[in-house]
Amino acid sequence: MKRWQHVGILASIIFYAVSVACQSDGGKVEPIEPGPGTKPVEFQTTPYNWKKPANFSDPRYNLSKNPLTVEGVALGKTLFYDGLLSKDGSISCAFCHQPTAGFAHNDHALSHGISDKIGTRNVPGIQNVAWQEAFFWDGGIVDLDLLPISPIQNPVEMGDSLANVLQKVRSSGQYPPMFKAAFGSEEVTTERFMKALSQFMLTMVSANSKYDKYARKEAGVSLTQQETRGLALFQEHCAGCHSGELFTDQRYRNNGLRMQLANSKDYDLGRYQITLDLNDYNKFRVPSLRNIERTSPYMHDGRFLTLEQVLEHYINDVQDTPQLDPLLKKNGKPGIPLTPNEKSDLIAFLRTLTDYEFLENRNFQPN
Repeated sequence: MKRWQHVGILASIIFYAVSVACQSDGGKVEPIEPGPGTKPVEFQTTPYNWKKPANFSDPRYNLSKNPLTVEGVALGKTLFYDGLLSKDGSISCAFCHQPTAGFAHNDHALSHGISDKIGTRNVPGIQNVAWQEAFFWDGGIVDLDLLPISPIQNPVEMGDSLANVLQKVRSSGQYPPMFKAAFGSEEVTTERFMKALSQFMLTMVSANSKYDKYARKEAGVSLTQQETRGLALFQEHCAGCHSGELFTDQRYRNNGLRMQLANSKDYDLGRYQITLDLNDYNKFRVPSLRNIERTSPYMHDGRFLTLEQVLEHYINDVQDTPQLDPLLKKNGKPGIPLTPNEKSDLIAFLRTLTDYEFLENRNFQPN
């Protein structure tokens, strides 16, 4: 994303913050207008049964400021699957974030949107966002409630403006009753729109892979000998960056990729384009490895189609630059030494991170 696009998003975020300040209901329950001779009836919602997985830490997202409700999640899901959020009605959030692909996008190496325009980066998956510190490969957004602004207003993705999208939602016969069910009145505000989308995304919790069940010592679950060897290799060579229950330390690192043009003119310099700090030159956010088997292609520009190609990079093609992450250079030599058998073992372990219950969950599919 270019600097001018970040400026545009920043302006939208400021507008959003001002709007929220004016619109916020402070979490109060709104009374429903009574008819003649009747008593006021308080607006009620149905709490959504959201549970923290036993092997996860406490979420970073403040759920008390946006309590999940069945009605709010339903509204967010409907918005997520609606092309109305794009300029020409052809691109929904789900167009790029497909459930069976871990809410990533398998069809193209790079994001694409209205009029078949092509972006500069691979589509990241959406999962476990309640624990995520920042979003996008460069960490350009740090609040889940602000996340939709970028794709909606990106000219090569959804290509619209937030103000125009809100007006289309207000004019739709479908949405005002859904906003009333979720928030107590038919008013469509920026805050409610954003929070509804967040509520749906917050339900996308992936924590039931074979590895999770093994880590929780669930009955009848064990790793094969090959997967066990792969786990040991992972802990030795990969866990420094892909750590914890999210399988990412959420930091920004240079992993020795050969630099390639992001378009006909420019290189994608990653985190540097946000901070302008030379220490962040060509660094990108460490992605989660959960459901990695399903979220190809890989890297910020989708240059690798398979896990085998990813490991070949780390074995044979890590570029030794001043910004190369120290964890990828041992004894003065860049890269991760793996034999062909070790490579196969490591991939076998990575496949234990596939959460079929998450990928096939009907609650995430379109209605």
